[in-house]
Amino acid sequence: MLAKHPVDVMLTATDLAAVKEFYGDRVGLDVLVENDDFVTFGCGGDSRLVVTRTSTPSGEQQTKASWRGTDVAAEVADLRARSVEVVEYDEPGLRTVDGVADIGFALTAWFVDPGGNTIGLLEFKDKGWA
Repeated sequence: MLAKHPVDVMLTATDLAAVKEFYGDRVGLDVLVENDDFVTFGCGGDSRLVVTRTSTPSGEQQTKASWRGTDVAAEVADLRARSVEVVEYDEPGLRTVDGVADIGFALTAWFVDPGGNTIGLLEFKDKGWA
């Protein structure tokens, strides 16, 4: 049954006002619901991004969520134009060029939100995977 229902991504942050400004004004998402404990943003289709208040900021560096798209380089350019810092990597096994990494099966990029959550962008090379 669950395969027929949308799923929401749940992240945490200590400062919901900063999250609202970041995802609303800079990333360009619409705020659907907000209160003192969480902010919910609308994303593509029927997906939503929910950020809840926490007293402990995220220290984990792995990707928490990824947007799938058809042109990661254009998305990176748009994010940078909106003052979102796209992470650059230059380490063994992971190197970005102008913010975009080729990871074999996909092109990808990352940014970190005010809650310390690493968020990805993903463009599958095999368009049948998207």
